Amino acid sequence: MTPDCWVNGEPGIRISTFDRGLHYGDGLFETLAVRLGRIRLLDHHLQRLTAGCLRLRLPPLPLDVVKDELTHAANGQPQAVLKLIVTRGSGGCGYRPSASTQTTRILTRHPCPEHPAEYIQYGIRMRVCDTRLSRNRTLAGLKHLNRLEQVLARAEWTEADNIQEGLMMDEEGSVIEGIMTNVFVRLSHGVLATPSLRLAGVAGVMRRHILECAQQTGIPIRIASLSLTEIMQAAEIFVCNSVIGVWPVSAIGHWKFTVGPMTRRAQTWATQC
Repeated sequence: MTPDCWVNGEPGIRISTFDRGLHYGDGLFETLAVRLGRIRLLDHHLQRLTAGCLRLRLPPLPLDVVKDELTHAANGQPQAVLKLIVTRGSGGCGYRPSASTQTTRILTRHPCPEHPAEYIQYGIRMRVCDTRLSRNRTLAGLKHLNRLEQVLARAEWTEADNIQEGLMMDEEGSVIEGIMTNVFVRLSHGVLATPSLRLAGVAGVMRRHILECAQQTGIPIRIASLSLTEIMQAAEIFVCNSVIGVWPVSAIGHWKFTVGPMTRRAQTWATQC
């Protein structure tokens, strides 16, 4: 089924072949979950998008217009996924951005992906990816358009391997995130920990929501570099993003984990946003 698509607010599927998003990955994107016509964590998405535009020095977005376009695309949808791509727009040949470019907004609407209910109840299986994430302080945290590292990591296994997600480390061996998710672990003494994204990774909006909920309820939080050994010794592990919510992790390779109370609590927080 062809997804619905709007370019700069108008129905259509065509963009310029000179668009810098196509040539250089010069832009950002947001993936937004729609439930009963409402976009979950919309303010978090718009805040991340605005911050990303500032860091990439993209022209300011008309946020009221963007919000109206997203709301229109979500209206009347029982379940859907919206993907908003913002590029620097069309420019000449060469890396130097033109001062006169205008951003291009590409908004697509897709059916919500279907996943087995057992992923939520009993957890998923992960593998440690061979592909490593590059360290780049300037781009760390951003959901920018260059996802080649994730593409290569996801190509490391097939559906027949019965693995649902991959665990990615950076060049120095620190655990950063899943291919499409952020990672949380419960350490000793009930500490909820998640890897630092200071040098690599994507600062997910569901990750932010869970951290806010944990802080509000007085749960001790640790945001720091985590080694693979620390991950494997955790009492429980879960992954999250704005579309799937929270999935427990039952296994990473031959390491096994149980679904614990922190994970169940995070799942409750995810359904309340």
